[in-house]
Order: sequence, then C-alpha cells, then structure tokens
Amino acid sequence: MFDRDSKSLEGEIVRVGRYCARLALSKDDLLAAQELRYRCFKLSNDKCLDVDCFDSICRHVLIENLDNGKLICCYRFMYFADGKDITRSYSSQFYDLASIKNYPKPMIEVGRFCIDPVMTDQEVILTAWAALTQLVDKNGVEFLFGCSSFEGTDKEKYLHCFALLREKYIAPEHWRPKAKASQVINYSEGMSCKVNIKKALLNMPPLLKTYLSMGAWVSDHAVIDFNMKTLHLFTGVEVSKIPKKRKQFLRNLA
Repeated sequence: MFDRDSKSLEGEIVRVGRYCARLALSKDDLLAAQELRYRCFKLSNDKCLDVDCFDSICRHVLIENLDNGKLICCYRFMYFADGKDITRSYSSQFYDLASIKNYPKPMIEVGRFCIDPVMTDQEVILTAWAALTQLVDKNGVEFLFGCSSFEGTDKEKYLHCFALLREKYIAPEHWRPKAKASQVINYSEGMSCKVNIKKALLNMPPLLKTYLSMGAWVSDHAVIDFNMKTLHLFTGVEVSKIPKKRKQFLRNLA
C-alpha cells in the first residue's frame, strides 16, 4: 500500500481561483476519478471506468470546481523513500529502471493525469501543479517520474516530436531507462527526420511540454501501449534542475 509515513494533502485543500485540489478519501471519490479517466482516455469497456491494479496502492488527487463541486481533473501518485523499490511502480511494467534503483532520495511517480476535455481554463492545470508542488515540498521529494503519453499509436504523426526529444531531451546515461516492453519505437537512432521545432511543438502533448519546460528528460524510446491506445515514454524531472523562477512560481501557488 501507499507509504502512510509520507506527508500528504490529508485534511488540506489547495485553492487556485475557483478550483481546489484535495486527496480522494472515499470509494466514491475513486470511482469519480476512474470515470473521468475513462472519458478522457476514450476507453471502451462495459464498466465505463478506467481501472487497474495500481489504483489501490496509489493516492489520488482530485481537482474540483468550487462553484458546482464537479470533478474536472485528477491524477494519482505513489511515494518512494528512494529508488530501491522502483520496481513496484507503474512505469516499471514497461521500462527496465535498474539505473534508478540506486537513487538515494525521495521520489514520486505521477500517473493517469487527465483534464475534462471541455475545460480550457489554465487555472485548472495550475491548481494541479500547486497540489503536486505541496506534495514535493512536504516530503522532500527530489525526483518526479512517470509515463508521458502521445495519443494514438501512429509514430509517423510524431516524428518531429521524436526528433526534438532525440536532439535535446534524452536522459543522461546514468539514469537512462532501458527497453523492457516487447514493442518499442527507438527514436534515439535510426530516424532521419530533422528537427522542426514548430512542427514538434504542434503535436507535443501539453503535459510533456510542461515537464520539458521544467528541465525534464525522457527515455530514448517510446512504448507502444495498445491497451491505452497510446505511445508513451518514461519522463523524469530532477527537482534540483527545475528553473528557479518556475520553482518560485509554483511555490507561490501552493
């Protein structure tokens, strides 16, 4: 189960404008998150829910509209005191993370991040980041990681994105995840597409763009996930590498 020794948002609410973030505290809270994820990820099953075995060992952050109480954004996280138990993470299903097992400081894996497709207010994402910033600071977290997803499994649509990632954002060798999944796209080699920043940013997932702006690095390959109908890549953010102005902005929100 989730390490209850870590400090969390329990009993607290992070507010930004007319939105608030809090932890899921009941079965109904979790069901609401699973239903929102189902709609956002465009899944198809009889339950109309996005459910997996990691839901029971993660904590879930809910972002709600204070005007009507509606859930409009959610994500889940798992806390690790260091890297020795990283094989328990969601990401380790798809990546060989042996290089990170010796990481000596607290970490958080963030996943299933989604926002109601009808929402366009930037304060929603700011509320989500404010809550995550509070979790990071309260627990002395030094590393954030997870899987960033590209919609669909057609790599041709994202060749310019991969070219940009290959050019500027591949993980340093000592942290770099190795291939584990059976079907991957290795964009660090064998692709001749030249970097076109405008085209790359046009198709880059918004969440990944945010991570990159914070100094993130990524795996040298993407995993083809037919279950979620996505291409995803391991993404890591070393908190010490986040630009000072960005850190201060997020802490002011939190």
